[in-house]
Amino acid sequence: MSLAAPKILLITPPLTQLNTPYPATAYIKGFLKGRGYDVAQADLGLQLVLRLFSVDGLKRVFAEIEAGDFDLSDNAKRMLRLQNRYLATIAPVVRFLQNKDLTLAPRICHGRFLPEASRFDNVADLETAFGTMGLTDQARHLATLYLEDLADLIKETVGPHFGFSRYAEKLALSATSFEPLHQALQASANLLDTLLLEELDALLARTQPDVVGFTVPFPGNLYGALRLARRIKEVSPHTKTIMGGGYPNTELRTIKEPRFFDYIDHLTLDDGEGPWLRLFDYWAGKIPQTELQRTFLRDEAGQIQYVNHPHPDVPHPEVGTPDYSDLPLRDYLSVLEVLNPMHRLWSDGRWNKLTVAHGCYWKRCSFCDVTLDYISRYETAPATLLVDRIEQIIAQTGQTGFHFVDEAAPPLALRDLAVELLRRRVAITWWGNIRFEKTFSPDLCRLLAASGCIAISGGLEVASDRLLALMEKGVTLAQVARVTDGFTQAGIMVHAYLMYGFPTQTAQETIDSLEVVRQLFAAGVVQSGYWHRFSMTAHSPVGKNPAKYQVAAVGPEPAGFAWNDLWHDDPLGTDHEAFGPGLAKSLYNYLHGVALDEPLGFWFDFKTPKTTTPRQLVAQALQAPEKPDFAKQNQRLFWLGNAPELRVEAGKKGARAVLTCYEQAEDFEVKAPEAAGRWLHDLLVRLTHDYDTKLLLKEAAATFPATAGSFEAFLISPAWQLLREKGLLLL
Repeated sequence: MSLAAPKILLITPPLTQLNTPYPATAYIKGFLKGRGYDVAQADLGLQLVLRLFSVDGLKRVFAEIEAGDFDLSDNAKRMLRLQNRYLATIAPVVRFLQNKDLTLAPRICHGRFLPEASRFDNVADLETAFGTMGLTDQARHLATLYLEDLADLIKETVGPHFGFSRYAEKLALSATSFEPLHQALQASANLLDTLLLEELDALLARTQPDVVGFTVPFPGNLYGALRLARRIKEVSPHTKTIMGGGYPNTELRTIKEPRFFDYIDHLTLDDGEGPWLRLFDYWAGKIPQTELQRTFLRDEAGQIQYVNHPHPDVPHPEVGTPDYSDLPLRDYLSVLEVLNPMHRLWSDGRWNKLTVAHGCYWKRCSFCDVTLDYISRYETAPATLLVDRIEQIIAQTGQTGFHFVDEAAPPLALRDLAVELLRRRVAITWWGNIRFEKTFSPDLCRLLAASGCIAISGGLEVASDRLLALMEKGVTLAQVARVTDGFTQAGIMVHAYLMYGFPTQTAQETIDSLEVVRQLFAAGVVQSGYWHRFSMTAHSPVGKNPAKYQVAAVGPEPAGFAWNDLWHDDPLGTDHEAFGPGLAKSLYNYLHGVALDEPLGFWFDFKTPKTTTPRQLVAQALQAPEKPDFAKQNQRLFWLGNAPELRVEAGKKGARAVLTCYEQAEDFEVKAPEAAGRWLHDLLVRLTHDYDTKLLLKEAAATFPATAGSFEAFLISPAWQLLREKGLLLL
């Protein structure tokens, strides 16, 4: 092979998302292509699903089940009897979910078109769930249930590891020992393995790579990656294999398992750009092995070495634009699994993934892996560069939907990005993750909405001020209420990440947290949420210093492979496990606006304490007065509207100016005394035509005509207040 100019193949193994590519290979391809390398990429998770859920694929599934000795459930037997119906419907259903034949929706909803198995037993009341969403969404949900029925059949029979989002996850989840995974990999290939390897063989024949890189973002990707890597070693032993991604970055940082390196030549940690460049230089003979960066390998003696020469990282502005060019973007499936509105964004629609900033600007939350590079190293890129990348990706993919995948997108970086998008008239739709911090003022929320933001998610975690302080979240409940209200008023959906089981959390605090969540939903300032059980990880402040949080780590014992999730005792806490089902049930009802007035004990099958949270906690936080505009002298003026027309009318009390503003939905008029009105007109025209001018309120005040009276009084006048309501922002 040509070590000086290797041909590179990047693979996403099964299975991440069906609706959009996981961005890791697109990121590294964009970077390497910019450095002149020959790079191809493939999503073998998507290819496996399309191969499996086809007429030929299902024929092979049904044939193998009938030829095998499976102890079938009644549900599986029913599906076998309906196999002709499945073979008749699979191709049109997949095309429908690929948005290639939406005219199928009426038949799916009303025509008894789909064969139904157990996933349909508890189908939601479609009229309630989708009454405002339309026929296509109902059909998408039913078609998703149909695929999940088939997935259940496959998992019960020919593919025990199969799952749309957690493929073979149990083999790698908290896998301190490599042995279970090793045994599964040594076993004969099942039908799904065979289909996957057939896809790989065709891919290798087409691309003939010298280097194959695997991204393993989740535990469920590891089995597929190693299966594929093993095949590569069999058919092309000189091909180099590399692995990186979220799972190795968190779980394999202390790996000592030699057998892992039967499959993978080099395991890299954290951002891959630097380590990959060093590996290329090493293979080309330009640097010694001792100058590799963040790389595990097995030496000639069979020992595992970790080499990390202190090379500088590639700066965030220099990582390049993600390159999706050779992924079959039109073949991804928009599925609608659950009725949670935020989770729907994860599984429905084609979203381009992009990072606003590297790492987290806060990086203090005690439950988070803040010691790892992907959080601890915070770097930003200029808004102009980000919008350049956005325009390149739109030109390449034809898609204007973006998911910003930051740990917590910085508010000031989002502000600058929004201004640049508006300045350049780049129309996108976007969503992402933030912290509920006070910098997200109502005006900033309105700016983000104008730039295309439709939804945000943020960590409320435990809705208790004591525990929020212990977590070092840097927010309070009152602050969260006001920030979520600002987003909601701007028309942006709010999803809250919620947590239970944090060290020292009591049953009382769990119930009090649920009451805060109930109030947030009742006030309409949060529209979606999800409860997560606290997990102590090795790289978080809690995991590194459990005594500080009054817990004790009790295992598992390291066994040379994965090391991240830690078992722990919480002697001061409560029986957190018991609260899980009730918390989930209450939240499901709250996000549908149901049973918001039920007593909190209604959701649990055991006695719970009464809440001590004040019933008006959220309402009072929302009623807190905002600072008057006069107190915002150092904030920037920004006008979301167009340049108004000015006319002057004579009146009994003197001439007055009338500004007519022409807006998307309706026109409106602003009336003021002539001097103030002319000043307002000049101000709005300037703000409309010159986005680059950062005009502060105090700078505008300096030009306010003396004949118009007090500027402070003008800031509470009906004319100013109307403009503030219609889109004159202070940022």
